[in-house]
Amino acid sequence: MKILVINGPNINFLGIREKGIYGDDNYDTLVKMIKDKALELNVETEVFQSNHEGEIIDRIQQAYYDGVDGIIINPGAYTHYSYAIRDALGSVASIKKIEVHISNVHTREDFRHTSVTVPVCNGQVVGLGLKGYLYALEAMVDMIDMIKK
Repeated sequence: MKILVINGPNINFLGIREKGIYGDDNYDTLVKMIKDKALELNVETEVFQSNHEGEIIDRIQQAYYDGVDGIIINPGAYTHYSYAIRDALGSVASIKKIEVHISNVHTREDFRHTSVTVPVCNGQVVGLGLKGYLYALEAMVDMIDMIKK
């Protein structure tokens, strides 16, 4: 089972930016948490981060050719306005997708309340900190296992 974790803009600045919202742990800590959980779940995982919309779209499209079973994505601010990323996610309909946000976007600024990307995802995890990625991994494995049975 292959799961791709995509992180959008500024996620690489964890532990540096807005610690009151995103916490003190840095991006390397997040990647290690994801890799450790993937080992526990016995799944192959890749973690990808880019601050550039086109690179994120390219990686989503490449996931199709790579035979990825699931995508966990934190599009960052692109969540709220990138119809291009939304269309890329929608174009890989055969791949299960979960959107993740570290903070609870529904309790923050009004513009963060709308996700243009979640309608083409199978689920969303918000406000659970970095552990939200781990819960998303568990849910993704369950979703893919249900399909394969």
